[in-house]
Amino acid sequence: MNVAASLEPLPDIGGPAQPLLTVRGLTKHFPLKSGFFGRGAGVVQAVDGLDFEVRKGETLGIVGESGCGKSTTSRLVMALMAPTAGEVVFDGRVVGGRELPLKEYRRQVQMVFQDSYASLNPRLTIEESIAFSPEVHGLARKDARARARDLLAAVGLNPDGFARRYPHELSGGQRQRINIARALALRPRLVILDEPVSALDKSVEAQVLNLLQDLKAEFGLTFIFISHDLNVVQYMSDRVLVMYLGKVAEVGPVEAIYAAAAHPYTAALLASRPSMDPDLRRTEPPLTGDPPNPINPPAGCRFHTRCGFAEPLCSATVPPLHAAPAGQQAACLMVVPGSGHSHAPKVAA
Repeated sequence: MNVAASLEPLPDIGGPAQPLLTVRGLTKHFPLKSGFFGRGAGVVQAVDGLDFEVRKGETLGIVGESGCGKSTTSRLVMALMAPTAGEVVFDGRVVGGRELPLKEYRRQVQMVFQDSYASLNPRLTIEESIAFSPEVHGLARKDARARARDLLAAVGLNPDGFARRYPHELSGGQRQRINIARALALRPRLVILDEPVSALDKSVEAQVLNLLQDLKAEFGLTFIFISHDLNVVQYMSDRVLVMYLGKVAEVGPVEAIYAAAAHPYTAALLASRPSMDPDLRRTEPPLTGDPPNPINPPAGCRFHTRCGFAEPLCSATVPPLHAAPAGQQAACLMVVPGSGHSHAPKVAA
């Protein structure tokens, strides 16, 4: 088999109707140890039973407070760590088994990290950093270097001026462009972007976001976009997944969630965005208190300890993801008909 041909974009197996990525029951618990003998002292429930899909060609935004499990989820999807339970299915094939070995999977899924400097090897030139992965996967060095120069041009950097430089010689925005080029070097189908612009100033941030949009269209990519910035997520995403304490709080089209959030946590996040309109400014925070300890999360709905709509039922019943009126799904008893919550819709006779 021609090795170079093996690094061309891989075909669509299941067709456009089949999700590119399906996550089922994804769980990651980190055991804690204490004492001289390192005995168990509980587990941190970083991710606890996630279920979601990423459709081909879309951008799925993932939002939530710090510590909600966003970055752990990205590393589980990238197979950088083993899950405690659950599975990841890529275009109809289970990741990590005979159907889809990890080496083939990682050719199709790449990641851009938040820290643009720590992500690059300071001893390699920019050209060597981008060409490294194709060479490892069997592409001839000459072809890998040519691909690196093509990708430098694709991300808006002159190959003649940047190929022989080292990471410390570049600005933060330039380094992030290099990381994006490196992620595209294996011709992936899915790119996970974990806070890719949070360390950049606003003018550079806008340039990188527009670059990502252009590259998505040019290379036919699918994105998972993780960010704290709700405005950036709204600009980039087709659908949004809201996480709270390791679980899905709400998921659906970006227009539906931003216009009519069904989960109180999502509504509080959106209300926390700063506004230049004096009539929309708030004198009290929309959400108070810190998230509960993930070592011992509250029973029932995990948000009930901070929710203004909480009722006794909420501490005893785990809310399922249920369809909401605007077209999204929310894990809240207030959207489940006949759940017993005073704000829940009545069951039709």
